[in-house]
Order: sequence, then C-alpha cells, then structure tokens
Amino acid sequence: MSDYYNAFEMSPVPSPGPDAVPPELFRGIYGMPAFVTIPTTDLAASVDFWTRGLGFFELFGIPGTLVHLRRWAFQDVLLLQAESVPEQAPAASVSFACVLGQVDSLVEDCRALRPDSVEGPRDTPWNTRDVEVITPENARIVFTAAKPFEPGSQEARNLAAIGITPPSTGHGDNQEHA
Repeated sequence: MSDYYNAFEMSPVPSPGPDAVPPELFRGIYGMPAFVTIPTTDLAASVDFWTRGLGFFELFGIPGTLVHLRRWAFQDVLLLQAESVPEQAPAASVSFACVLGQVDSLVEDCRALRPDSVEGPRDTPWNTRDVEVITPENARIVFTAAKPFEPGSQEARNLAAIGITPPSTGHGDNQEHA
C-alpha cells in the first residue's frame, strides 16, 4: 500500500508531449507556498533578462528595492537589490517546469541576451529535457520539460526501477507525468 496518489490537478504543468501547451502567465495573488529570492546589483538589467530571456513577467515592484516576477502559478521569483552578488554560480540550482515546445525559444532568447548563459538542452535519465541558465546575478536556473512516456524506453526502465510505473499496470499513476 502506498501513501502516494495522483494530485496533478493541483499543478499548472500540462501533461507531457510534443504538442503540450504551456498555461497562461498567472496574474492571481495567492500565498506563495515556495519562492526564490535572488540578490542583484542591477535590478533593471536582471528584470530585463528574466522577462525577455526566461519568460517571466513583473507582478509588482518596490522601486529600487524589489521586483516580484512570475511565470506560471507557483513559479515566483523575488529579485532583491543588493550591494553584491556571488562571483560565480553556486552548485545549487532552482528548477522551473516548462513544456518541450518552449525549450528551443528559451535557449535562443537567453543566448541572444547573454551568449554564454545557457548549457543544454540535455535529456535526463528520468525522462525530461533540461536547460541550465546562469543569470546575470549568477543564479543557476534549470528549465525542465517532461518528455512523453515511451513504454520500453530506457527512461521507462529507469522510472520502473524506482517504483514509478504507468497507470495501466496498477502500480501507480504518475508515470505519464514523470
């Protein structure tokens, strides 16, 4: 018996696939269950990169102090004016979901703004396509798009090895979204 259950209705992330459509940018106000705060020495330049390169929008700002950015529901970033930022990106990263159809344009948009800011895309053993971006603040941001589930693939075997199986087997119902 497992304590896990399908709760995908809580998420704005669509089912994976080549034709998956990203949700609309979410402009609602809610209590944020999680968010990232990133210090920046140039608030305007950071907002420009995050909006034009990464697809966020400015939800609101406190001039010269803070800008609250968002994409989808529960994808919140606070850019905070600071005296300094790290000289290099940390090993830790923050990840944001996207859909496969957004990967190429995200890479192009970021490279147009900062040519050496992007690594990837690369496919992972857990069935996603990831793009790593180092922002002007030296934050390590990963955009991750779930790939369609292909029974019999190495990724399917990798997921089955950790107990994630397709709904048709009766052993779980998260596989098509993994």
